[in-house]
Formats: sequence, C-alpha cells, structure tokens
Amino acid sequence: MHIAHLAIWAKNLENLKTFYERYFGAQTAAQYRNAQKQFQAYFLTFASGARLELMHRPDILPMARQAGQEFLGYAHLAMSVGSEAAVDALTMRLVNDGYQRLDGPRRTGDGYYESVVLDPEGNRLEITV
Repeated sequence: MHIAHLAIWAKNLENLKTFYERYFGAQTAAQYRNAQKQFQAYFLTFASGARLELMHRPDILPMARQAGQEFLGYAHLAMSVGSEAAVDALTMRLVNDGYQRLDGPRRTGDGYYESVVLDPEGNRLEITV
C-alpha cells in the first residue's frame, strides 16, 4: 500500500501549478474540467513518482490564517531535494524570488536538515534532504 497523491485546493490554480513546476520539476498532466461542478484540476508528478493534485472550485472558501499560523489537520508538504546543499540553494532561491521563509535551513532536534517556506497560497512547504 502507498499514498496515491496529496490534494490541495487552490485559489489561483495556474500560479500554484507553475510554482511546483518551476521549483520542484513537477510534470503536469492536462487540465481536468467538470463544467457542471465548476471544478478544475491538475495532477503533477514528481521524479520520485509522487503526485500532487491541485484543485479549484469557486465555492471553496480560503482558510482565515496569518502567515506561519498552525492549524489542526494537515500540517505541511515535505519535499526531499537530496542534499543539505540543495536545501540551502533552493531555500535561498525561493527567498530571493520573494517567497516567505518561516524557518531554517537548520538541523532539527530529531536530526533532519530542513527549511520551511510558504508556497504562493500560504501552504507550509518543508524542504528537506
């Protein structure tokens, strides 16, 4: 058994898709549309085979949150980039491109090397080895 994919509701579907393509090398399948439900989605596939579904429907309301605020439920998406140097480089690239860094890069108490940034829609994204 394995997790088939993770799904994220998006306010700006195209912007979020482009983010994961540009920074994480995601390959995007053709957009799926259901006109009756006003639903749109993309499946993004990463080199490891992991998949992310980005979805949009105009009636889905955004969560009222402040940058960096935590909530019960899903906490973050973690992306492994292969090395500490890659964590450092991607973190700096994201920060230089205007994305908010919440933490790191640093070594955590349990031995992970990671940083935490917000994607374009404020979802926590952990970048790790």
